[in-house]
Amino acid sequence: MAEKMDQIKEIEVARGFWSRFWGWMGRHPRPGAALLIFPCSSVHTFFMRESIDVVFLDPEGRVIQVIEGLVPWRVSPWVREAVAVLEMPEGGARKSGIREGEMLPTPVAELVRIYFD
Repeated sequence: MAEKMDQIKEIEVARGFWSRFWGWMGRHPRPGAALLIFPCSSVHTFFMRESIDVVFLDPEGRVIQVIEGLVPWRVSPWVREAVAVLEMPEGGARKSGIREGEMLPTPVAELVRIYFD
């Protein structure tokens, strides 16, 4: 898993209201980039230019749900147990080997745990 997570080269963190609200709206997510949003248990893709993969995480950094290819102008389901979301360009979750039930390695899991400690 750790080797596959090497596909993610850059993680932007969105913790404040506006940075979480704006996310990647109006921007092109770069290959190898990811956006970690917390607290968060649902996302929207309004004003997005491209489809994205959405990974819902629990407080320990465990993957609860993966939505691949969430197209623009949609709202994800609310994932009750989620405290954070990792967004990446479409195909990024699969390329990174991210699957439901797995723990994400640092720095993602650490960022989530630090916030909720």
